[in-house]
Amino acid sequence: MAELYIGLMSGTSLDGIDAVLVDFSADKPQLLVAHNTPLPADLRKNLLALNRPAAGEIARMAQADVELGRLLAQTVKQLLALHNIDNTQVRAIGSHGQTIRHNPDADVPYTVQIGDPNTVAELTGITTVADFRRRDLVAAGQGAPLMPAFHAAYLRVNDASRVIVNIGGMANITLLPSHPNKAVTGFDTGPGNVLMDGWYQRHQKGRYDKGGKWAASGKTDPAFLQRMQGDKFFKLAPPKSTGRDHFDMRWLDRLIKRHGKRLQRKHVQASLCELSAWSIATAINEYAADAHDVIVCGGGVHNTALMFRLQALLNGRQVLSSEDFAIDPDYMEAIGFAWLAKQTMDGKPGNLPSVTGARHPVVLGGIYSA
Repeated sequence: MAELYIGLMSGTSLDGIDAVLVDFSADKPQLLVAHNTPLPADLRKNLLALNRPAAGEIARMAQADVELGRLLAQTVKQLLALHNIDNTQVRAIGSHGQTIRHNPDADVPYTVQIGDPNTVAELTGITTVADFRRRDLVAAGQGAPLMPAFHAAYLRVNDASRVIVNIGGMANITLLPSHPNKAVTGFDTGPGNVLMDGWYQRHQKGRYDKGGKWAASGKTDPAFLQRMQGDKFFKLAPPKSTGRDHFDMRWLDRLIKRHGKRLQRKHVQASLCELSAWSIATAINEYAADAHDVIVCGGGVHNTALMFRLQALLNGRQVLSSEDFAIDPDYMEAIGFAWLAKQTMDGKPGNLPSVTGARHPVVLGGIYSA
């Protein structure tokens, strides 16, 4: 008998809502149908603005919370229509929401995701699980990354150590040791696509550098790259997490100004691509030296220039797409949040303290009944 859940993911890149319908009745999750809804330009602009303090932000956040909730609900309805599934057949929705602030290292740690789950549950008629990060934060964790528990459940094997690399707006890694007594670990490595996308949108037409072609047309500026590599985040030991609170276009503009020398735009893009590849590869080489397989998911898997540099920096390790392991790289996170909803509905923990630094495992999120 099918055990159906829906996963909703809106990531740091703010390029749209990923929605998946997943069956968890077998040994491995079966993706039945996937759907993507682009974010309307005005809503995307508001969500980006909410990543930094400004006048009237509480009212704007409250409005965006409901607007995004409505869009999430609309996306669910479209997803079900694609597969002719009635909402009564779905046990729950796992909705990540949109992160607008994330500062686990503040004096009073906080993380904020919006996309009102009350609205989602009411408009879809499906129980919705949301607000996944804050319980881990209260248990002294980073609240992120949360995907390592899902990776461990379905991609860990006993005959080889693996690394899962998710390259979304930010990049994070999951280290899956082959030895069953070794703990799974994972952490954010820094910017994935967020800076490359921002720079591309500023100077080119389109949302992102398809295939990394613009980056490949330029050359990395060693001095500028070194300046970016000097950021304090890269020196932190895990557990650690980050977001647009730290790595955004203001961060990039400050470093370009400090650099002083004029940089061609395509060379900046090439340097940003190298920064992402370097930060991921450095983390893997330092913390997963024995890993054989490097399995990549997220939008970055389609950036040929980034994947080429990542392969070059990983000392001969095999770099593969999660597609080679029967998990769609574009929907890995959405599938993961469907699984986290299942964990919550079953009363089971969804975090890994060895990843987030929490004091103990906790059941994540709140349940908003239909």
